[in-house]
Amino acid sequence: MTTRLFKAVLATTGLTAVCSVGTAVAHHAFAAEFDRDTPVQLTGSVTEMKWSNPHAWIYIDVEDENGTVVNWAFETRAANSIIRLGWRPKDLPVGTILKVDGFQARNGSSTASLAAATFSDGRALFASP
Repeated sequence: MTTRLFKAVLATTGLTAVCSVGTAVAHHAFAAEFDRDTPVQLTGSVTEMKWSNPHAWIYIDVEDENGTVVNWAFETRAANSIIRLGWRPKDLPVGTILKVDGFQARNGSSTASLAAATFSDGRALFASP
């Protein structure tokens, strides 16, 4: 009986450790994906807002210097954090114009970490009340 109990406890402890490591590895460090030496400042029209965890995403269409429209993806805070600040999906409809500051992805893609965003009327996006 003692051996069976010991094996059950050992198996449960091992499974818990493996699951915990997977969760810890799944979340990335800022510097692993984004480059503080490559800031971006863009103005564009919201095409989508993904309310997901561990981070929500804002997608905006930005016209580049050649007139080509590029869809940028901005990683934001966690969706539950944004909701705790009082925001809801209806608060950022498609077509909303945003001025966005962030740091571009290390791979050079049109992906960035959101540092700040403001509406055309000057209100800050996701700012605390």
